[in-house]
Amino acid sequence: MPPPERVVGVVGKTNVGKSTLFASLTMISVEISNRPFTTIKPNIGVAHVRKKCPEIELGVKCNPRTGFCISGTRFIPVKLIDVAGLVPGSSSGRGLGNKFMDDLRQADVLIHVVDASGSTDPNGNPAQPGSHDPVEEAKLIQNEVELWFSSVVRRIVEKISRYILTAKDPVELLAQNLSGLSVRKAYVVSAVKEAGLEDKKVSSWSKEDVESFSRILRRHSKPIIIAANKVDIPIARANVERLKEEFGEYVYPVSSLAEYILREASGRKYIEYTPGDSSYRVIGSSIPEAFKKALKLIDENVLGTYGSTGVQQVLEAAVFNALSQLVVYPVEDHRKFTDHYGNVLPDAYIVSRGTTARELAYMIHSELGETFLYAINARSGERLGESYVLRDGDVIKVVATAAHS
Repeated sequence: MPPPERVVGVVGKTNVGKSTLFASLTMISVEISNRPFTTIKPNIGVAHVRKKCPEIELGVKCNPRTGFCISGTRFIPVKLIDVAGLVPGSSSGRGLGNKFMDDLRQADVLIHVVDASGSTDPNGNPAQPGSHDPVEEAKLIQNEVELWFSSVVRRIVEKISRYILTAKDPVELLAQNLSGLSVRKAYVVSAVKEAGLEDKKVSSWSKEDVESFSRILRRHSKPIIIAANKVDIPIARANVERLKEEFGEYVYPVSSLAEYILREASGRKYIEYTPGDSSYRVIGSSIPEAFKKALKLIDENVLGTYGSTGVQQVLEAAVFNALSQLVVYPVEDHRKFTDHYGNVLPDAYIVSRGTTARELAYMIHSELGETFLYAINARSGERLGESYVLRDGDVIKVVATAAHS
C-alpha cells in the first residue's frame, strides 16, 4: 500500500506569486503572469519535503519507490494544490471565490502566499512596491478562509441538528458530515472540548458556539503558514518583520522567483543546486547573460540576506511543524532494511506525531493491522508493542500473525 498522502494547499490573494511558488516546488509548467486570476483551474502537482535518510547511519544505499535521495537527504513526495486567487469577498462568491473554496476542501495544511513587497492592490493588480500593506492583505485573506470554513460548518450543524437527538454519538455524526472538508474525528473532538461544548447538545449550539467551534476546528484541521513572498525586493524586509509581529512564528521569508530560477538553471546544467540549500555551484561554461544577472541578484538580495530562498523551508514547516508530522521507514527485513523485493528503505511514511506501531501496521495494510503481533526497531532489534509511539526517523518492521506462522 502506498504511504499516506499529505495535501498542501497554496492560497492567497490573486497575483502574489502563488503559481511561481507552485512551479518552483514542482517544476511543472504553469501560466505565470503579472495580472489577476492567472490561475483559474487548480494546478496540482507533487512537491518534496526533506528528511535525513537513515541510509548513511545504517551503512546502506536506499532505493526509494517514491521520491528520491541525494547524498543522504531523502526527498519525500507530498501533493500540492495551487488554487484560484482570492480577493475580498471571495467567501461570498466574488471573483473566483466559490471555485476556490471547492478546491480547498481536500487540503490538510495551507501555505498562505503574501506579497511582502506590497506591490499588488487588494484586487491583485500590479502597484508600486511599498504602496500596499501586506499585514492587512494577510488579515483580509485569512478572514475569507475563516468565513468560508465557518459557513460550511454552520450548514452542516444546522443539517444534522434536525436529527441529532436520535444519534448514538453526535460527535461521530458531526465528524462524518465534516469528512468532506478532510476533517478527522480527532480534530472534531479537540475542537468541541476546546470550545467548551462537551456538555452541550449540538442541536442547542448558539451562533456564537458554532463560530467558536469553527475557528478552532479550522486551526486544527487546516493550519495556515505564511510565505512572505517577493523578498528579493528590498522593501519587503521590514514587512517580513511586521508580519512576524502580527502572526508569530509561522511566517517565512520567501522568494519563489529566485527558487524557480535556481531550479531552472540547475535543470539546464548551468549550476549544481539542491533545493533548500544556501548556495549553489556553477558548473556550466557558457551561462547565458540573463541567467548570470539573475544569479547575481539572487546572491545579493536573497541568499546573502536570508540564507536560502525559503521555498523549501516553508513547505517543510507546513508539513512537519504546522501539521505536526514525522517520517518513519517501514521494512520487511529488519536486518537488511529491505522490502519483499530487496529494495532498501523503499518507503518513507509521513505520519502524525502520536502514531502507534499498530496504527502504522494499518496504514501499510488493513490485514497487517488486524493480525498485528509486535513491531521491531530495525536499528536495535528491540521488540515494540502495539502502543509504541513512533519517533521521527524510526525504521520499523511489523510482525503479524500470518507472517509469524
